[in-house]
Amino acid sequence: MFDVVYFSSVSENTKRFVEKLGYSSIRIPLKTDEAASFVHEGESVLVVPTYGSGDDNNTVPKQVIKFLNNPANRKHVRAVIATGNTNFGSSYGLAGDLVAAKLGVPMIYKAELLGTPDDIEQVKERLEKLWLTR
Repeated sequence: MFDVVYFSSVSENTKRFVEKLGYSSIRIPLKTDEAASFVHEGESVLVVPTYGSGDDNNTVPKQVIKFLNNPANRKHVRAVIATGNTNFGSSYGLAGDLVAAKLGVPMIYKAELLGTPDDIEQVKERLEKLWLTR
């Protein structure tokens, strides 16, 4: 199977979204230096929040960048899910798009903040489909 690896700030919006999914999950550490040394070697889906409006260097959280700078972590990510705020317009979920493109894996869903019940259902269906085809 797989783990849901995610980053969530102190607001814990992404954490609450991931908890609703009900899958085994692992949180990327809050501190950037700890995130840089954190290694996860199992197959995973990465859930990444989007920060800012996409017009600066803060769209992808620094902790996620540090985590992905480790080749051992990158090679196990099979798909990406983004969380964000639709108020950001075209930048909504941009961190997920950027990470998925960089890793060459599918971006399977964008969820608004904590995710609606429909978001949770859609993500579960897409994760099942992803893992059934593996």
